Amino acid sequence: MRQLLEAPSTTTPQGQRDRAILELLYASGLRVSELASLDIDQIDIANREIRVWGKGAKERLALMGKPAAAALRLYLQQGRPQLLGKGRGRALFINRYGERLTERMVQHLVKRYAKKAGLNREVRPHLLRHSFATHLLDGGADLRVVQELLGHASLGATQVYTQVAQSRARRVYDLAHPRAKGNEEEGI
Repeated sequence: MRQLLEAPSTTTPQGQRDRAILELLYASGLRVSELASLDIDQIDIANREIRVWGKGAKERLALMGKPAAAALRLYLQQGRPQLLGKGRGRALFINRYGERLTERMVQHLVKRYAKKAGLNREVRPHLLRHSFATHLLDGGADLRVVQELLGHASLGATQVYTQVAQSRARRVYDLAHPRAKGNEEEGI
């Protein structure tokens, strides 16, 4: 994940935008449609919060970490004004013509940066959402909190991510517990 997040160069307006997009997708677990539809007034960098309109026109509060907030701040202060030019659009993420990025454009840039980062697999925006949920669960987050952060209506939709966390739990258990391998001479 670190390789992907660091792939965009922040020396250009597009690179600043792209770093902010990648950081935000991973830090907040946003759907690509939610990210593409964001307007500037939905972002509260000081509190690291995003007001999101998700599926079914339901509003929720998404959170972001400090790296995502820093990337957004840089983009809003430097990159976005250069991309916007004399335009006055409200869209958060814009192209070089000052127009809102589409979902397709976001999908393309994620794929491009994955290739640049040397990742040998198909990387789409949903993988960042999946990683967000899995890493929260691996870190001990409560399933209901993850459900709320993802904007899932049902707990069942969120439980898909527990399977990955459980497989990781099995590997950790097998490596760490003295009696996991059945060798009674080791451990207790």
